[in-house]
Amino acid sequence: LPGTAKSEIDWCWILTNRNKKSVALDLGDPAGHEAMIRLVKTVDVFLTNYQRPLLEKFHLSWEDLAAVNDRLIYAHLTGYGDAGEDADDPAFDALAYWARSGLMMTVTGTDGSPGAPRPGMGDHPTSMSMFGAIMLGLYQRERTGRGSRVTTSLLASGAWANACDIQAKFCNATFPVRGEGKHPPNPLTAAYLSRDAKLFLLVQIDPDNEFPRLCQAFGQPELAAGELFATNAARAENAAALYAILQSQFETRDLAQWRLIFKRNDIKWAPLPKLDDVVQDPQMRAAEAFIDMEYPGIGRLETVNSPVFVSGVQKRKPTAAPAVGEHTREVLHELG
Repeated sequence: LPGTAKSEIDWCWILTNRNKKSVALDLGDPAGHEAMIRLVKTVDVFLTNYQRPLLEKFHLSWEDLAAVNDRLIYAHLTGYGDAGEDADDPAFDALAYWARSGLMMTVTGTDGSPGAPRPGMGDHPTSMSMFGAIMLGLYQRERTGRGSRVTTSLLASGAWANACDIQAKFCNATFPVRGEGKHPPNPLTAAYLSRDAKLFLLVQIDPDNEFPRLCQAFGQPELAAGELFATNAARAENAAALYAILQSQFETRDLAQWRLIFKRNDIKWAPLPKLDDVVQDPQMRAAEAFIDMEYPGIGRLETVNSPVFVSGVQKRKPTAAPAVGEHTREVLHELG
């Protein structure tokens, strides 16, 4: 797709389909449909993102499958939910999660242009909502012995991601006007540039306590006590001057030096890395966000780990994503 990363390796397929077997069935063929039903009889969870007309066409609705496996957790992931005139419309994460939820228009350039979607930015968070729903279904089954239908949608997950701004709107809150300016409206939650031209984000959400520590780190404690910056109201009124002072301080040292100073003074911040830096970040590996795998024809390859961990349980090591239909004969043979 235009705007996405280009590679000889299908990075999206590697990431999304690892640790799976692939069975390809023609559901319009009676034998293919029978194979699907045999599979459903043996499983704990059936997960689908087919729209309702397709599920009805292929007799794969909750009612159809619950009749052959009453312990089944039927997980239906939709674009726009179960009801409403748009419920059966096709959807992608860019459309339902990023655009329709309002998120896209909250991340805009200074000219008001909306932030472009990135691959998987809605699919992956929504998959975690789906995971939670499936686990609740399995937990309920442990208590009742019966399966259930569980759902989520890209739209609902997008609304949850945008929930703080949406709730503020429900409460008739007043939002600051976004527009081009020479300084951020809140210099204590803003990006700055170090001497070695590295960007980082400063975030002080308790400035009455945190701003004096920042000034102390600069060696200018008097700055926090002066009438220009002593209160939130004063800092807002003199935001341009404060931003200029902070930037003039930050450009006196390299980011590596600021890292030590920030840690010593309990200053909340984060680097703003490019992807070249992200993949080299040692904290990512310490947090087990990345994991090694062996991939045919490639050898050792790092991939992004799933973000769920259970103490005392070793995760299954990632295995290569299959070709489409690679395991059809194997699985159908096991089903007889």
